[in-house]
Amino acid sequence: MTTWFHEERLSAVQSVLRETGAARLLDLGCGDGDLLLRLAVEPWPREIVGIDVCTASLDRLRQRLTGIDVCVPKIVLREASMTMPAPDLAGFDCAVLIETIEHLWPDSLSRLERALFHEMRPAQVVVTTPNAEFNSLLGVPSQRFRHPGHRFEWTRSEFRRWGARAAAAGGYNARFEDIAGAHPDLGGASQMAVFDRRAADAAA
Repeated sequence: MTTWFHEERLSAVQSVLRETGAARLLDLGCGDGDLLLRLAVEPWPREIVGIDVCTASLDRLRQRLTGIDVCVPKIVLREASMTMPAPDLAGFDCAVLIETIEHLWPDSLSRLERALFHEMRPAQVVVTTPNAEFNSLLGVPSQRFRHPGHRFEWTRSEFRRWGARAAAAGGYNARFEDIAGAHPDLGGASQMAVFDRRAADAAA
């Protein structure tokens, strides 16, 4: 069972993808497939590749896929690290990372940036991550993270600084949104960055 906040995150990302009509999609850190299952029944994707380091999660996702009417012609699930991409993952229309980057150690982020924005280099990248400013509304103590698997959690300004720097280095434009709620001072429970290489190319 997913929470309201998670449903909001999934809906926000799905809306971005539906607007662009991205046909070839990478779901990096796909886990049990909450997003992938939604995309699998959409009429516009031609190919979805789900990547995760957890074999058990991928097995659960395969089982979940058998219970729905899949519309996408090609779905591939692969046990792999998003920081060490295979050459055949280059050039997709969009890569999505939902609540994923915060599970990496901070010193691994440079490897992710290199893999994502310079090697895989999709036309678009969508990243969501928790908004640390919202934690007080969830009853999370200031010295703790929301989830024991998180290695860091960013404020909105920290996320935007990282995103702007990564976008500039990789030749992308970036825009940022609060998602999963909208407190007037603390933003949403999560935050989203949409990186667009095509817009950056057109502006050059």
